[in-house]
Amino acid sequence: MSVLVSTAKAQIIECLRQAADRSMEKGLLSFTGELPSFNVEVPASREHGDYAVNAAMVWAKTFHSAPRKIAEILMEQVDLTGTYLDRYEIAGPGFINFFLSATYYASVVDDIDHKQQAYGQSNYGEGKRVLVEFVSANPTGPMHIGNARGGALGDCLASVLEKVGYQVEREFYINDAGNQINKFGLSLDLRYRQLYEDGVEMPEDSYHGADIVAHANAFAAIYGDTYMDKSEQERRKALVAFALPKNVQGLKDDLLKYRITYDTWFKESSLHESGETQRTIERLKESGHTYEKEGALWFRGEDFGSDDFVLVRNNGVPTYIVPDIAYHYNKLVTRGFDKAIDILGADHHGYVPRLKGALTALGVDTDKLDVILMQMVRLVRDGEVIKASKRSGKAITLVTLLDEVPIDAARFFFNLREPNSHFDFDLDLAIQQSNTNPVYYVQYAYARIMSILRNLEAEGVKPRRCSLEELCVLNTPEELDLIRHLAAYTDELIASAKTYDPAKITHYVWELATKFHKFYNACRVRGEAEPLMSARITLCRDTAVVIRNVLDLLKIDAPETM
Repeated sequence: MSVLVSTAKAQIIECLRQAADRSMEKGLLSFTGELPSFNVEVPASREHGDYAVNAAMVWAKTFHSAPRKIAEILMEQVDLTGTYLDRYEIAGPGFINFFLSATYYASVVDDIDHKQQAYGQSNYGEGKRVLVEFVSANPTGPMHIGNARGGALGDCLASVLEKVGYQVEREFYINDAGNQINKFGLSLDLRYRQLYEDGVEMPEDSYHGADIVAHANAFAAIYGDTYMDKSEQERRKALVAFALPKNVQGLKDDLLKYRITYDTWFKESSLHESGETQRTIERLKESGHTYEKEGALWFRGEDFGSDDFVLVRNNGVPTYIVPDIAYHYNKLVTRGFDKAIDILGADHHGYVPRLKGALTALGVDTDKLDVILMQMVRLVRDGEVIKASKRSGKAITLVTLLDEVPIDAARFFFNLREPNSHFDFDLDLAIQQSNTNPVYYVQYAYARIMSILRNLEAEGVKPRRCSLEELCVLNTPEELDLIRHLAAYTDELIASAKTYDPAKITHYVWELATKFHKFYNACRVRGEAEPLMSARITLCRDTAVVIRNVLDLLKIDAPETM
C-alpha cells in the first residue's frame, strides 16, 4: 500500500479509536477492554465518501447500543486536525463515510512529482528471493501461441514482483533429455538417411516439421554421408548435438525479439549428469513412500492427496516426472529460493499434486511452490477462429504472430485476462490504430500528454514544481477522480503480485488513460491563470510518469508522438 493511502486509513482508525476513548471518558459510551477492529473500505460510489467505515456496526454489541446512535456519539468526539481527512457523514444504519482533504490529493501529485520512475515501488516483498520459470518450450520445435501467452505473462509478472520488493530471477528450463529428445534424434536420423537411402519412412509419431529437414540437410552439407557408416546411436547423438544447440539459440533469439531475457537457462541434462536425478530416486525410496509393482518403482501419492504414479519403469528408465522433482528440489533446497513460481499449461492440472506430493516426501515445504495454470488462447480474425498463418498457411507460432502484429500489442493483449481464463486474441484489433485497441489507446494518452507539454513549452510555458498549497486548487470531479486513480498504483501492483495476475496492471493503465482523457476534455490547461495552470500541467506530467512506468514494466514502448 502506498504511504499516503496507508496513512489516510491509519488516521481514520486512530481518529475513531480516540473518539471512542473520549466518549467513554465522558460516560457517553461504556465498555472495559480492547475494542474490536473494524474495516475501512472504498465504497462503490465515491459520492458516499472516499472511505466507508463499519466501526459503529462492529461495536454495537460492545457498547450495547444501536449502530446509528454509536456513530452519532463518535462523530461528536472526532477530531480531524492534522489529518488528510476533510469531513465525514453518517449513512444508513450507522456507516461512517470519510472524505479526503485537498491536502491529500495535492500530496499524491507531489509524491509522483518527487519519485518519478520510483513511484509505485514498495517493499512488500521484503527482498525475498523468487524464481519465476516460464515458457520452457520443448527445444525440438518452434514456440506456439501458448508459449507466447506464457512469455508475456511470466515476464510481466516477474517485473511486477520486482516493483513490489522481491528479488526476482527469470528461468527457462530446457528439456534436453528424455523421450522428446530421443524422438528428436530419431526424426533427424531418418531425415538424414532419406538423403542417401530409398524407402526410409517417417513414423506417424515422429517429428515431421520443416525444421527437422533443414537440420538434416545442414548436417549433410558439412559431413556428407560419413555418418551413414556409423552406428545408429552414434549418428543420432551427433545429429542431436548438431541441431539442439541451434534450436535453443533459436528460442533465445525469438524470445529476445519478444523482449524477454532470462537470468538462467537450466538444462535438464545437468540433473542427470550431476547424479541429482538418481539421488532423487534414492531419497524417495528412503522416505518410505515408494513400492515396487510389476518390476516398476511407484510413488505412494495417495499418502499426499494425489494418485500413485510410476517413478522408474520396469526397464529401469525414470519417468518424466523424476527429473522435474529433482529440478524443483534444486530450486527450493539446493539454490534456496524463498518462492518458486511455475507458469504451466492447464493440461498440467493432474501433474501439480503429484509433484508437490513427491516434494513433501522429500521434506520440501511446498507452500514455497506456486503453480499458475494458464488456459488456452484462440486466435480470431474477422470474427472467425483461425489456426493457420495468413502468409504460410501453417500453424501460427510466436515468430509468425510477431510478424503479423506489433510486439507492443502482443505483450499487452496476452495480459488482458487473468491466466486461468480462456482468451481470444483478436488479430484485427491488435493492428488497429484506434481507441478500440487498448494498447494504442494507452500509448495515445501518453503521446497526447507529451504533445501538450511540447506545445506549452514552445509558447514559453515551462513546467515548474508546485507547492502543496498550489496543488490544492485541483478540485474538480475529473481532477480528483484522476488523482485517486494515480494514488491506487502502488496498491494495484501489490494486488497483482499477490494474485499473480498482471492483467490488473494492464487494466489499471487502460483505465488511467480513460480518466486522463476525461480530465483533459473537462479541464482547460493552457491559458488558465496561475497557479491553476501550473497545477494542471503538473497533473498532466505526473499522469505521463505513471503511464510510462506501467508501460516500462510491461516492456511496451511509450511513444512521444503518434
